[in-house]
Amino acid sequence: MVSELFDADSWEPVEGFDFRDLTYHRATEVGALRIAFDRPEVRNAFRPETVDELSTALDHAKRQTDVGCVFITGNGPSPKDGGWAFCSGGDQRIRGEAGYEYSEAERSEASGASGSDSDTRAENDDLDDDTPGPRLHILEVQRQIRHMPKPVVAVVPGWAVGGGHSLHVVCDMTLAGTEAKFLQTDPDVGSYDAGFGSAYLAHQIGQKKAREVFFLGKTYSAEEAADMGMVNEVVPQAELEDRALEWAAEMLSKSPNAMRMLKYAFNMDTDGLVGQQVFAGEATRLGYMTDEAQEGRDAFNENREPDFSEFPYYY
Repeated sequence: MVSELFDADSWEPVEGFDFRDLTYHRATEVGALRIAFDRPEVRNAFRPETVDELSTALDHAKRQTDVGCVFITGNGPSPKDGGWAFCSGGDQRIRGEAGYEYSEAERSEASGASGSDSDTRAENDDLDDDTPGPRLHILEVQRQIRHMPKPVVAVVPGWAVGGGHSLHVVCDMTLAGTEAKFLQTDPDVGSYDAGFGSAYLAHQIGQKKAREVFFLGKTYSAEEAADMGMVNEVVPQAELEDRALEWAAEMLSKSPNAMRMLKYAFNMDTDGLVGQQVFAGEATRLGYMTDEAQEGRDAFNENREPDFSEFPYYY
């Protein structure tokens, strides 16, 4: 069983991936992908390996030209207590002095070390340059979500905490089940998302409320989160993933180009020059598709002067 809320008839596995911390599925009836944290026993907390897999899945999703929507969610419930989670942020058990640590098996595999060679490296503290060090690359994933040329929706069945809270904030929209809870614990563990997790949150719910989320560390219900503007809709828990597919069908009925340009337009004011550059790149792509631009290209390749006389100056 993938998850109690998962309808196996609505999804099929995406082939070619051997994820350990995620499940990755494609909808059978609509062009949507479902990326789910699959560590329910630890409230879907992420470790570096989880983030690597999430980054890989998002990069793959970006390149699927027949996919118009990506869901990020969390499988569950927990086998320990039946609790639900979207994501509870970084797994504090493996947080080192400079970030989150890969498992020893992952480090050994990356460095090519085994047996006595591994022991020697550990004793000398002289691992080669290919050995993964402490990571905070969930921030890179946030940028992947922002730059994804299609909507990314957080489908939240339970706790969204710490880095998991920031992850839902950076998604384009958030759909929550009635068991969803929202909590920012960064200051409690000596951490702080001083980028999208806080500043972008303030754009969504206002400065005073965003500071309350971090400074007081209150737990908010799905309804409270919707009232303050960081959740788009709350649905009964059992209907959560069905409603997500309804959202996907609605978004897939719209112009792919318009959806892409609108997302980048919404992002531009909070992404600075990077956001402008992303938007400009897509505008350039549209320009390339015009007869006017193709006349310029063809003239260059044919070693002649371009003739733009037939193209009007629109206003």
